[in-house]
Amino acid sequence: MEHRELGRTGRQVGVVGLGAWQLGGDWGEVGEDAALAVLDAAVESGVDFVDTADVYGDGRSERLVGRLLARRAGVTVATKMGRRVAQEPSAYNAANFRAWNDRSRRNLGVDTIDLVQLHCPPDAVFADDAVFDALDAMVAEGRMAAYGVSVETCEQALSAIARPGVASVQIIFNALRLKPLERVLPAAARAGVGIIARVPLASGLLSGRYDSGTRFAADDHRAFNRHGESFDVGETFSGVDYETGLAAVERLRPLVPQGMTTAQFALRWIIDHPAVSVVIPGARDAGQARANAAVAGLPPLGEAAHQAVAGVYDELVRPLVHHRW
Repeated sequence: MEHRELGRTGRQVGVVGLGAWQLGGDWGEVGEDAALAVLDAAVESGVDFVDTADVYGDGRSERLVGRLLARRAGVTVATKMGRRVAQEPSAYNAANFRAWNDRSRRNLGVDTIDLVQLHCPPDAVFADDAVFDALDAMVAEGRMAAYGVSVETCEQALSAIARPGVASVQIIFNALRLKPLERVLPAAARAGVGIIARVPLASGLLSGRYDSGTRFAADDHRAFNRHGESFDVGETFSGVDYETGLAAVERLRPLVPQGMTTAQFALRWIIDHPAVSVVIPGARDAGQARANAAVAGLPPLGEAAHQAVAGVYDELVRPLVHHRW
């Protein structure tokens, strides 16, 4: 698998990682055996970067990833903190950071976490020097090797990139969310900040497996968060209206080369951008994990495909999402 530098962490990671939100919750039931099989299949397929968070299943995802770390070496793990409390800027303080970090280190079974990210904090946090001083101190203490920020908006990403201690920015970037191409990816490349591309399949829309008759389980965020009832609606289908998203996928489907799935096309489109350090698709079973990892061995799509994706975005999607995030 091709490896790229993960920004200011100094680490090299494979371009296809694994997002472990599904293993914690909010995507329907994923049993423990299935979750462990996903982790094992990903690593056996060359994945060496796993992204999780303390809020995924209230620690379940971290604990499962910790079981992986206990038996497999060479895996870089990123977790996130800050979403288990009310989203008030005052909650982002040194005492809370240490308490959250202690819990995550216990869950993961490690003394030092490779990368800790603030989990989509409020806007005011990005301007608070004390927040980043506290994170710098935690790196100096050996609690974590590096820190980054997971963001909702491009403006938040640019604020994070300007902070000298921020190693990486995690942002939604996919064929239905092109805005990061304008300023965020170029700024990150200039600053040497890693880009972790999340929600790469637009919550499965870009897999091409869904239609207007698809029904999601009641405990799946694709059923309960379509209008932002529980968290930022941009995390569900990338904030695109479901029927519009389906229409966009039908327009993209003819672009998929022979021997490549629609999902693999969408992932390959992301890693064709050299400013992206790693893309983190989730997986609910081992087969999905293997198919995602295989994208790293597929050829780039070519300029015509990228232009066509931009055309579909401009016509169908841009009016819905571009101004929001």
